[in-house]
Amino acid sequence: MLTTRQLSFSYQDEPVLQDLTLDFGRHAVTGVLGANGCGKSTLFMNLTGIVRPQQGAVLWQGEAIRYDKGSLRALRQRVATVFQDPEQQIFYTDIDSDIAFSLHNLGMDKQVIAQRVDRALTLVDAQGFRHKSVQHLSHGQKKRVAIAGALVMEAEYLLLDEPTAGLDPAGRQHMIAIIERIVAEGKRVIISSHDIDLIYQICDYLYVLEQGRLVNAGETAEVFMQREQLAAAGLVQPWLVKLHSELGLPLCKTEQQLFALLRQRDVERMR
Repeated sequence: MLTTRQLSFSYQDEPVLQDLTLDFGRHAVTGVLGANGCGKSTLFMNLTGIVRPQQGAVLWQGEAIRYDKGSLRALRQRVATVFQDPEQQIFYTDIDSDIAFSLHNLGMDKQVIAQRVDRALTLVDAQGFRHKSVQHLSHGQKKRVAIAGALVMEAEYLLLDEPTAGLDPAGRQHMIAIIERIVAEGKRVIISSHDIDLIYQICDYLYVLEQGRLVNAGETAEVFMQREQLAAAGLVQPWLVKLHSELGLPLCKTEQQLFALLRQRDVERMR
């Protein structure tokens, strides 16, 4: 279980996160929302011990995390982050070597490493380009390699910072499928994103931050129905929620669900 307890963090006496008590173990996919500068990225850095809160704590399995090198290494094997820019996480030109790097550092058996790398590449649907040089990959393919580099540790939590940023519509749909596949493996996913429609589609629970404070939390549909609170936090409703609010159409998680319901409604009217 990954949680925070009254966590506060400041940069040079400027508050960035204020008194956050959050539970990321209750749902498979948790979204962290807020306008630019609300503290989302800083929260992620606190969750993996990159920075240390001035007050409160990050807790792993009910215990406050420790900040010695060994404890942080152990934590990051269980809680892995994939940054918005995949270039920050890819260091080799050879994909397999890059993904296997952390496992070699842990002294794992070569056969185990090969199995884990192969499985991670399958999860992110990267087998088709695994033998390409990294510099010849598209932005979306590099993102998938970065995710595979986190999955190879078999972490229990995956923190995704803007997973669909810079992706075309096809790449975005591919990313959604990958996230759903990861969740099906029993892993917890925490997503920070400005892609409101993505958050609505795949998240079960949301935390909304405004200037580092928690201003709303709840089931995804419940939070997104509160238009005024969203606006106060610099956010807008997903388009599917807008259709429901403005036109009274069924509240659906995906456009496929909406279209199926509308077709069914037309069929019933024709009878």
